[in-house]
Amino acid sequence: MQPATERRSHGHRWMSGSEVRRAFIEFFEERGHKEIASSSLVPHNDPTVLLTTAGMQQMTPYFLGLETPPAVRMASVQKCFRTVDIDEVGDESHCTFFFMLGNFSVGDYFKSDSLRWSWEFLTEVLGLPAERLYPTVHPSDEDAYRIWKDEIGVPEERIGKLSDNWWGPVGPTGPNGPDSEIYFDLGPEAGEFGEGPGESTRFLEIWNNVFMEFFQAPDGSRTPLPKQNVDTGMGLERLTAMLQGVSSIYD
Repeated sequence: MQPATERRSHGHRWMSGSEVRRAFIEFFEERGHKEIASSSLVPHNDPTVLLTTAGMQQMTPYFLGLETPPAVRMASVQKCFRTVDIDEVGDESHCTFFFMLGNFSVGDYFKSDSLRWSWEFLTEVLGLPAERLYPTVHPSDEDAYRIWKDEIGVPEERIGKLSDNWWGPVGPTGPNGPDSEIYFDLGPEAGEFGEGPGESTRFLEIWNNVFMEFFQAPDGSRTPLPKQNVDTGMGLERLTAMLQGVSSIYD
Protein backbone atom coordinates (compact mmCIF):
# COMPACT_ATOMS: atom_id res chain seq x y z
CA MET A 1 0.00 0.00 0.00
CA GLN A 2 1.21 3.48 -0.83
CA PRO A 3 2.62 5.29 2.26
CA ALA A 4 0.29 8.03 3.49
CA THR A 5 2.88 10.73 2.77
CA GLU A 6 3.06 9.64 -0.89
CA ARG A 7 -0.65 9.18 -1.53
CA ARG A 8 -1.93 11.31 -4.36
CA SER A 9 -5.50 12.33 -5.11
CA HIS A 10 -7.64 14.82 -7.01
CA GLY A 11 -8.59 16.66 -3.82
CA HIS A 12 -10.47 13.81 -2.14
CA ARG A 13 -9.52 11.18 0.38
CA TRP A 14 -7.34 8.24 -0.70
CA MET A 15 -9.14 4.87 -0.68
CA SER A 16 -8.14 1.26 -1.29
CA GLY A 17 -10.21 -0.97 -3.55
CA SER A 18 -11.72 -2.83 -0.60
CA GLU A 19 -12.67 0.47 1.03
CA VAL A 20 -14.42 1.59 -2.15
CA ARG A 21 -16.39 -1.67 -2.36
CA ARG A 22 -17.50 -1.47 1.25
CA ALA A 23 -18.41 2.22 1.05
CA PHE A 24 -20.55 1.60 -2.03
CA ILE A 25 -22.48 -1.33 -0.56
CA GLU A 26 -22.99 0.38 2.80
CA PHE A 27 -24.24 3.56 1.11
CA PHE A 28 -26.97 1.67 -0.72
CA GLU A 29 -27.80 -0.62 2.18
CA GLU A 30 -28.58 2.54 4.14
CA ARG A 31 -31.04 3.38 1.36
CA GLY A 32 -32.91 0.09 1.53
CA HIS A 33 -30.90 -2.02 -0.92
CA LYS A 34 -30.20 -5.71 -0.41
CA GLU A 35 -26.64 -6.79 -1.19
CA ILE A 36 -26.65 -9.50 -3.87
CA ALA A 37 -23.67 -11.81 -4.37
CA SER A 38 -21.85 -11.69 -7.69
CA SER A 39 -23.18 -14.21 -10.17
CA SER A 40 -20.94 -16.58 -12.13
CA LEU A 41 -18.98 -15.35 -15.14
CA VAL A 42 -20.95 -17.99 -17.08
CA PRO A 43 -24.58 -16.79 -17.19
CA HIS A 44 -27.12 -19.36 -16.07
CA ASN A 45 -30.20 -17.52 -17.30
CA ASP A 46 -29.12 -15.53 -20.35
CA PRO A 47 -28.48 -17.43 -23.62
CA THR A 48 -27.79 -14.22 -25.56
CA VAL A 49 -24.19 -13.91 -24.33
CA LEU A 50 -21.31 -16.30 -23.63
CA LEU A 51 -20.02 -14.54 -20.51
CA THR A 52 -21.33 -12.08 -17.92
CA THR A 53 -20.52 -8.62 -19.21
CA ALA A 54 -22.38 -6.39 -16.73
CA GLY A 55 -23.90 -6.35 -13.28
CA MET A 56 -27.38 -6.15 -14.72
CA GLN A 57 -27.29 -9.57 -16.40
CA GLN A 58 -28.43 -11.48 -13.34
CA MET A 59 -31.20 -8.88 -13.03
CA THR A 60 -32.57 -9.51 -16.54
CA PRO A 61 -35.33 -11.97 -15.48
CA TYR A 62 -36.51 -9.41 -12.91
CA PHE A 63 -36.54 -6.54 -15.39
CA LEU A 64 -38.53 -8.66 -17.84
CA GLY A 65 -41.03 -9.68 -15.17
CA LEU A 66 -40.17 -13.38 -15.56
CA GLU A 67 -38.99 -13.90 -11.97
CA THR A 68 -39.60 -12.26 -8.60
CA PRO A 69 -36.49 -10.46 -7.32
CA PRO A 70 -35.22 -11.06 -3.75
CA ALA A 71 -35.81 -7.33 -3.21
CA VAL A 72 -36.97 -4.41 -5.34
CA ARG A 73 -33.78 -2.54 -4.39
CA MET A 74 -30.46 -4.38 -4.81
CA ALA A 75 -26.73 -3.64 -4.95
CA SER A 76 -23.81 -5.81 -6.02
CA VAL A 77 -20.14 -6.00 -6.92
CA GLN A 78 -20.26 -8.15 -10.06
CA LYS A 79 -17.43 -10.01 -11.79
CA CYS A 80 -17.45 -9.05 -15.48
CA PHE A 81 -15.66 -10.15 -18.63
CA ARG A 82 -15.97 -7.85 -21.62
CA THR A 83 -14.47 -7.97 -25.10
CA VAL A 84 -16.63 -5.53 -27.10
CA ASP A 85 -14.00 -2.85 -26.49
CA ILE A 86 -11.03 -5.19 -26.92
CA ASP A 87 -9.18 -2.60 -29.04
CA GLU A 88 -9.00 -0.33 -26.01
CA VAL A 89 -7.83 -2.94 -23.50
CA GLY A 90 -4.40 -2.04 -22.18
CA ASP A 91 -4.95 1.71 -22.16
CA GLU A 92 -5.31 3.66 -18.92
CA SER A 93 -8.89 2.62 -18.14
CA HIS A 94 -9.92 -0.58 -19.96
CA CYS A 95 -9.43 -4.25 -19.12
CA THR A 96 -11.21 -7.49 -20.02
CA PHE A 97 -11.90 -8.73 -16.47
CA PHE A 98 -13.12 -6.26 -13.88
CA PHE A 99 -15.58 -5.71 -11.04
CA MET A 100 -18.66 -3.58 -11.53
CA LEU A 101 -20.34 -1.73 -8.69
CA GLY A 102 -24.06 -1.49 -9.30
CA ASN A 103 -27.35 -0.53 -7.71
CA PHE A 104 -30.66 -1.71 -9.12
CA SER A 105 -34.34 -0.91 -8.84
CA VAL A 106 -37.06 -3.25 -10.11
CA GLY A 107 -40.11 -1.07 -10.57
CA ASP A 108 -39.34 0.97 -7.44
CA TYR A 109 -37.36 4.24 -7.66
CA PHE A 110 -36.43 5.73 -11.01
CA LYS A 111 -34.40 8.58 -12.49
CA SER A 112 -34.59 11.20 -9.76
CA ASP A 113 -33.46 9.01 -6.84
CA SER A 114 -30.90 7.20 -8.98
CA LEU A 115 -29.16 10.35 -10.17
CA ARG A 116 -29.35 12.15 -6.82
CA TRP A 117 -27.83 9.17 -4.99
CA SER A 118 -25.04 8.87 -7.56
CA TRP A 119 -24.21 12.54 -7.04
CA GLU A 120 -24.37 12.17 -3.24
CA PHE A 121 -22.08 9.13 -3.22
CA LEU A 122 -19.48 10.74 -5.47
CA THR A 123 -19.42 14.17 -3.83
CA GLU A 124 -20.23 13.47 -0.18
CA VAL A 125 -18.94 9.93 0.45
CA LEU A 126 -15.92 9.92 -1.89
CA GLY A 127 -15.41 13.66 -1.67
CA LEU A 128 -14.95 14.28 -5.39
CA PRO A 129 -15.05 18.00 -6.28
CA ALA A 130 -18.50 18.68 -7.74
CA GLU A 131 -17.10 21.18 -10.24
CA ARG A 132 -15.06 18.40 -11.88
CA LEU A 133 -18.06 16.13 -12.49
CA TYR A 134 -19.76 16.31 -15.90
CA PRO A 135 -23.01 14.36 -16.46
CA THR A 136 -24.27 13.43 -19.91
CA VAL A 137 -27.73 12.35 -21.06
CA HIS A 138 -29.36 11.00 -24.20
CA PRO A 139 -30.64 13.91 -26.35
CA SER A 140 -34.22 12.61 -26.03
CA ASP A 141 -34.10 12.24 -22.24
CA GLU A 142 -35.53 15.55 -21.09
CA ASP A 143 -36.34 14.16 -17.63
CA ALA A 144 -32.73 13.25 -16.84
CA TYR A 145 -31.53 16.62 -18.14
CA ARG A 146 -34.05 18.45 -15.94
CA ILE A 147 -33.09 16.42 -12.87
CA TRP A 148 -29.40 17.23 -13.31
CA LYS A 149 -30.08 20.91 -13.89
CA ASP A 150 -33.01 21.70 -11.59
CA GLU A 151 -32.92 19.10 -8.81
CA ILE A 152 -29.18 18.52 -8.42
CA GLY A 153 -28.06 21.94 -9.55
CA VAL A 154 -25.43 21.10 -12.17
CA PRO A 155 -24.84 24.13 -14.45
CA GLU A 156 -26.20 23.66 -17.98
CA GLU A 157 -22.77 24.09 -19.51
CA ARG A 158 -21.56 20.98 -17.66
CA ILE A 159 -24.43 18.71 -18.83
CA GLY A 160 -23.67 17.06 -22.15
CA LYS A 161 -25.99 15.37 -24.62
CA LEU A 162 -24.54 12.28 -26.31
CA SER A 163 -26.36 10.22 -28.94
CA ASP A 164 -24.69 7.03 -27.69
CA ASN A 165 -26.18 7.46 -24.20
CA TRP A 166 -28.33 4.39 -24.77
CA TRP A 167 -27.45 1.12 -23.08
CA GLY A 168 -28.31 -2.39 -24.16
CA PRO A 169 -29.39 -4.87 -24.84
CA VAL A 170 -26.40 -7.06 -23.93
CA GLY A 171 -27.21 -9.45 -26.78
CA PRO A 172 -29.49 -9.06 -29.83
CA THR A 173 -32.56 -8.97 -27.59
CA GLY A 174 -33.32 -7.88 -24.04
CA PRO A 175 -33.97 -4.88 -21.79
CA ASN A 176 -32.49 -1.50 -22.71
CA GLY A 177 -33.01 2.23 -22.31
CA PRO A 178 -31.46 5.69 -22.19
CA ASP A 179 -28.56 6.23 -19.82
CA SER A 180 -26.83 9.06 -18.05
CA GLU A 181 -23.07 8.85 -17.67
CA ILE A 182 -20.97 10.79 -15.18
CA TYR A 183 -17.49 11.90 -16.24
CA PHE A 184 -14.63 13.22 -14.12
CA ASP A 185 -12.37 15.98 -15.40
CA LEU A 186 -8.81 14.71 -14.91
CA GLY A 187 -7.41 18.16 -15.60
CA PRO A 188 -5.36 19.77 -18.39
CA GLU A 189 -2.45 17.40 -17.77
CA ALA A 190 -4.67 14.58 -19.13
CA GLY A 191 -5.39 16.37 -22.40
CA GLU A 192 -7.22 19.25 -24.02
CA PHE A 193 -10.82 20.05 -23.12
CA GLY A 194 -11.75 19.57 -26.77
CA GLU A 195 -15.35 18.54 -27.39
CA GLY A 196 -15.78 17.63 -23.73
CA PRO A 197 -16.99 14.40 -22.07
CA GLY A 198 -17.23 11.40 -24.37
CA GLU A 199 -14.84 12.99 -26.87
CA SER A 200 -11.70 14.04 -24.98
CA THR A 201 -9.19 11.89 -23.07
CA ARG A 202 -9.28 14.54 -20.37
CA PHE A 203 -12.63 13.14 -19.17
CA LEU A 204 -12.96 9.71 -17.58
CA GLU A 205 -16.36 8.02 -17.46
CA ILE A 206 -16.84 6.67 -13.94
CA TRP A 207 -20.55 5.82 -13.55
CA ASN A 208 -23.48 5.03 -15.80
CA ASN A 209 -27.12 5.22 -14.72
CA VAL A 210 -29.24 3.15 -17.11
CA PHE A 211 -33.01 3.55 -17.18
CA MET A 212 -34.35 0.19 -18.36
CA GLU A 213 -37.64 1.09 -19.98
CA PHE A 214 -37.84 -1.08 -23.11
CA PHE A 215 -37.49 -4.61 -24.46
CA GLN A 216 -35.81 -5.06 -27.83
CA ALA A 217 -37.13 -7.84 -30.07
CA PRO A 218 -35.03 -9.75 -32.66
CA ASP A 219 -36.21 -7.37 -35.40
CA GLY A 220 -34.90 -4.39 -33.43
CA SER A 221 -38.30 -3.06 -32.41
CA ARG A 222 -38.74 -1.82 -28.84
CA THR A 223 -41.75 -2.12 -26.55
CA PRO A 224 -42.17 -0.81 -22.98
CA LEU A 225 -41.18 -3.15 -20.14
CA PRO A 226 -43.81 -4.07 -17.51
CA LYS A 227 -42.03 -1.74 -15.05
CA GLN A 228 -39.52 1.09 -15.18
CA ASN A 229 -36.19 -0.12 -13.79
CA VAL A 230 -32.79 1.27 -12.84
CA ASP A 231 -29.45 -0.39 -13.55
CA THR A 232 -26.22 1.42 -12.73
CA GLY A 233 -22.63 0.38 -13.31
CA MET A 234 -19.32 1.78 -12.08
CA GLY A 235 -15.98 0.09 -12.70
CA LEU A 236 -14.24 -0.64 -9.40
CA GLU A 237 -10.71 -0.59 -10.81
CA ARG A 238 -11.27 2.63 -12.74
CA LEU A 239 -12.79 4.41 -9.76
CA THR A 240 -10.10 3.17 -7.37
CA ALA A 241 -7.30 4.30 -9.71
CA MET A 242 -8.84 7.75 -9.82
CA LEU A 243 -9.21 7.91 -6.04
CA GLN A 244 -5.58 6.90 -5.62
CA GLY A 245 -4.40 9.58 -8.03
CA VAL A 246 -2.63 7.16 -10.39
CA SER A 247 -2.81 7.52 -14.14
CA SER A 248 -3.78 3.91 -14.97
CA ILE A 249 -5.87 1.05 -13.60
CA TYR A 250 -2.73 -1.07 -13.94
CA ASP A 251 -1.03 1.16 -11.39
